[in-house]
Amino acid sequence: MKPAPFEYHRPVSLAETFDLLDRYGDDGRLLAGGQSLVPALNLRLAAPRAVIDINRIPDLDAIRVTAEGLVIGALARQEALERSPLVREHAPLIAAAIPHVGHSAIRARGTIGGSLALADPAAELPACAVALGATIRAGHRGGTRDIPADEFFRGIYTTALAPGEIVTEILVPRSAPGWRWGFDELARRHGDFALAGLAAGIRLAEGSAAVAGRGAAEGEPSEYKDQRLVFFGLGTRPVRARRAEAALAGRRADADTLAAAGWALDGDLNPPGDVHGSPVLRRHLARVLLSRVVARLVEARA
Repeated sequence: MKPAPFEYHRPVSLAETFDLLDRYGDDGRLLAGGQSLVPALNLRLAAPRAVIDINRIPDLDAIRVTAEGLVIGALARQEALERSPLVREHAPLIAAAIPHVGHSAIRARGTIGGSLALADPAAELPACAVALGATIRAGHRGGTRDIPADEFFRGIYTTALAPGEIVTEILVPRSAPGWRWGFDELARRHGDFALAGLAAGIRLAEGSAAVAGRGAAEGEPSEYKDQRLVFFGLGTRPVRARRAEAALAGRRADADTLAAAGWALDGDLNPPGDVHGSPVLRRHLARVLLSRVVARLVEARA
């Protein structure tokens, strides 16, 4: 397949990019990693008047730690995230998720900003951003705007970006001590879009005896103190499972509590059905993921 004719621009600054966005409006498409845009062009699912290649803009691929937390440039390649010691230290959830993103050739070109801006509901990184309480920094002519990740994703391929805005950075705040992060997904084959996936974090308190100052008995389970459960591939955007989180809150970290949280997912998730799986199957997969991921985190804490 061949794309429809388009004009190609390669700006070297954000100011030049904003000029091009003003000129072309909805008829201009940004090219970052191109892992979604290029196939759409070749299949003529997208036929923009202009393609704006932002890969020559300096400093948009930096990964650094500041007083705010971990700051990841929008053009940081997924491969760079996978190898970054800063990401492993300050955002281990992202480090755990990246190997599930497509295949190595895709990760070599795909960018974190492109994945977030595309807002595919089956993608891994949007769910991680919501679970981590990340902030999406959008650049526009004259400044920037910070958008909380849980407000950024509006629906299938729909975000809170305004016309003329582009994602420039992702800020991951520092986590309080004690957080443990886990990730898993279920797909027909590795690299396929997930039928269901979970990005999760928990903090555990000591058992009631330890809190009372008597010391926890050997084998006594701890209690859930804080929890964040964000599912993907099960709706039109990443879904935070607040009913399941409430089922865990303040309760003993044992099998009965985890089972109750699994059934609470019925109130959180309304997955679609398609040729790959029915809503009933996808809810079942969500329970399987919840059981696997949270159990691993509890065992790691012990």
